[in-house]
This record gives sequence, structure tokens and C-alpha cells, in this order.
Amino acid sequence: MLTFDVRIYAIEARPDRRKPYRVRWSVAGQKFSKSYALKPQADGRRSELMAALRRGEQFDSEEGLPTSELRELNAVTWYEHARQYAAMKWPRAAAKHRASIADALATVTPAFVSVDVRGYSKPRVLRRALYAWAFRMVLREDGAIVSRLDAEEAPPEVAHALAWIAKHSLSINEAAKPAHVRKALGALSVTLHGKSAAENTARRKRMILNNAFVYAIEREHLDANPLKRVDWQAPATDDEVDFRYVPGPQLAASLIAAVRAQGARGEHLEAFFGCVYYAAMRPGEIAALNASDCVLPAGEDLWGELILAESHPEVAAGWTDTGTPYEKRGLKRRARKTTRSVPIPPPLVGLLKEHRKRYGVATDGRLFRAARGGRVRSTEYCEIWKEARTNALSEEDARTPLAAVPYSLRHAGISLWIKAGVEPPEVARRAGHSLAVMYRVYAKILRGHQSHANQLISAALLVSDSDPT
Repeated sequence: MLTFDVRIYAIEARPDRRKPYRVRWSVAGQKFSKSYALKPQADGRRSELMAALRRGEQFDSEEGLPTSELRELNAVTWYEHARQYAAMKWPRAAAKHRASIADALATVTPAFVSVDVRGYSKPRVLRRALYAWAFRMVLREDGAIVSRLDAEEAPPEVAHALAWIAKHSLSINEAAKPAHVRKALGALSVTLHGKSAAENTARRKRMILNNAFVYAIEREHLDANPLKRVDWQAPATDDEVDFRYVPGPQLAASLIAAVRAQGARGEHLEAFFGCVYYAAMRPGEIAALNASDCVLPAGEDLWGELILAESHPEVAAGWTDTGTPYEKRGLKRRARKTTRSVPIPPPLVGLLKEHRKRYGVATDGRLFRAARGGRVRSTEYCEIWKEARTNALSEEDARTPLAAVPYSLRHAGISLWIKAGVEPPEVARRAGHSLAVMYRVYAKILRGHQSHANQLISAALLVSDSDPT
């Protein structure tokens, strides 16, 4: 029990004892004492107790110690706390977020080690050990969620790396000191290759570090969040898409045609890439697309509609509950059962009709699947895209980042909508992201859109000036 009922007595001298100087105090009526060989030692201990009392600290009636000393006595290391935090978050976190938590913790944990030791001799091994073993959870046979390290026998180099970090990890209280926090923030501000991390990556990792410190407060390991005492800014990087390398409508169509020209595999993925461009869909949303989600008119040159309800983002099997290399979830940044309606133009209507006629649907209704019925893997569609890019671009353009990845088609589709004059809120709604993200990523195109809006306003002002009413 914690209490303010504390009395600290004068030092007692007992000449006949080996340690003649005794410090005495009582907490809620319980008596405590500590003997010392030298009087200055006893004076120092008594001063520490008095200082804690003057700071308004409570004392524990069982241990007789002020709360600050009790916390230090029971302190866990940062490494222990980080493992507990990862285990706490695991049950309710999406698979990709689980991997993101492990990534952030694996980044900052090597920064929270004793200053009198050098870094681990094999940093990549240490990172892999932290990411894939210490901070990745598994479901044990008894139903308990535990660290993979506690459920499986780790390879010798992994076990050695984790034994090293366990030995040299700072206590949570020491890790919370500004110098160590700043070192951790520095670590999450760079990539594994030492370059500046993207701003959103650094912010995401900082958010996880912040949440880990909040959890330390919840578990009474800390009194306050140390991040609030450290001034830090995310690396200044540009999140805007470089539109020099985003394909226009003609090139986008040529690239999709080049996909089809690659034989059976390419023909099967033509409509897949059509969804990325004409509907600005994410690959995970396309993987979840069912025939029942498609409203495809019978006539030609008519618009259709996709009702998106799920996403199956690809993620390593070790991060999912089912052991599959993807996760079934709702749409990104939306409530679980929220849907998103995306009108689709006649070219995509035609592609989807042809795809369904030629390949049918899976037993669960999915339109796109691998030859054996599973999910179309990123390795497959990226390989097809690489070949299409080589065939559709000139040698000079192929050496640039022009349409470098399949996701470039999504940027191209959204850019086309903005240039066509679609209002930004509607663009954001169709694309399935926030206005804030759209204004940050597509700022340059939107500024051009604003110039067009300015012209319309100027024209309206001229009409108003000449209107006699």
C-alpha cells in the first residue's frame, strides 16, 4: 500500500556493531532500518529518504521505499517492455499493422542499449532477430499468444543476437532519458541503407514508439511520456508524386495492351491492370473483387459501377491469424462494413465483361485468381508489368522511373480525374483516401486545377460587373 504516513528518525549510533550507523524510518507504522559502516553513508541514505518525502512521494508500506525507488527496483528493460507491448497489440491489430509494429520496434530497440558497449557486430542479424522472432507473435497450442522466440527454437545466430540485446538493453526509466530518446528518433529517421526515411515512414514509426511509451505509463513503469520532452521533426521529404513519371492516358492504354500481349498470363491480368488505372483500385481491393460487386451494363459505351467492400492486402503469412499470405479486411481507413462506390468508364466495363466470360469466377465469386485458385501474387503481376514496361517504352524512357511500378497506374488514374475537373472531394472518395492525403500527394496537379477555378471565378466577376441587376 502506498501512503504519506512516513516518519524518518535520527541516525542511531551503535559502536559495538560491525556497521554501527543505522538509518531508521517507519511507513504506516511499519518499521524499517538500514545499517552502514560509515556515518557519511548513513547520512546519504537518510538524505535520500528525506528528499523523497519533500518531493511529495508516497512510500510503500511493504517495502518501505519511496515510489521512485520502488519503480527502479521493479523496472523492466526496454527490450522486455517492447516485447510485452507487441504481444498486447497483436490480437486486435491488422496483419500489416502487426508487421509495422515489429518494424518500428526493431528499428528503435538497438538504440536503447548501454552507452558503454558497442553496437552488435551483425546489425542485420540483430534486426532480423528482433523483427521476425522477438516482436512476432504466434498462437501456442494452449491458446496463448506468445513471442515466436518463446514458442520455437531459434537459429543459433538469432538466439545469440537476442541474448546480446537482452543483456545490454537499458531499463525503461533509463531509455526514457532525452539523450536515449533522441538516439531512437534518429534511428527511425533513416533507412537501413542510411538514407533519410520518407516522412510518413518516420512519423508512423514515431507513433508506434509513442504508443509504446504510453503503454509504459499505463503499466506504471513511467510517470510521463518522454517524447513530449524532446523536440523532433520528421525528415523533410517530398510525398508528392513526381508527375514527370506518371503515364498519361495514351501511354497507360499502351502499357495495359503490352500486358495483354504477353500470352496467357498477360491476358489473364489485362483487366486486373485495367482496374488499377480506370478505377484507381489498390491491388488488395482488386484481389477481393467479386462478380457480385460489379454492375456492368449490357450495352456498349455505358458506364458501370463497382461496389467495393473488402480488401485482401498481401502480407507475409507469419503476420496473419490464418497463415495465409494475405489478410481479409475492410476497406483501408474505413469501418469494417463500409462500402465504396466507384463509377467505371466503358473501357473497364468491356475488360471486366471479357474477363468474366473467358475465365469465369472462383467458387467464392472472386474475379481474379492464380492458376490454382489462390490470390494473384505481387511477384507475378510485378513481373508481368516489368516486361510490359520494357515493350511499351522507348529505351531512353525505360531507364527512367516512368511507370516504374504497377501502382503508377493508380496515380495516373487519379491524376486524370483531377485534370478532367472532377471535384477533389469526389476524387478522394472514389480513390478511397482522405482529402489530406490527396492534397499532399497530388498537390501539383491540384494547384493547376485551382488555376482553372480562378479563371472561372474571374469570368463570373466580369459577368456580375456587367449585370445591371
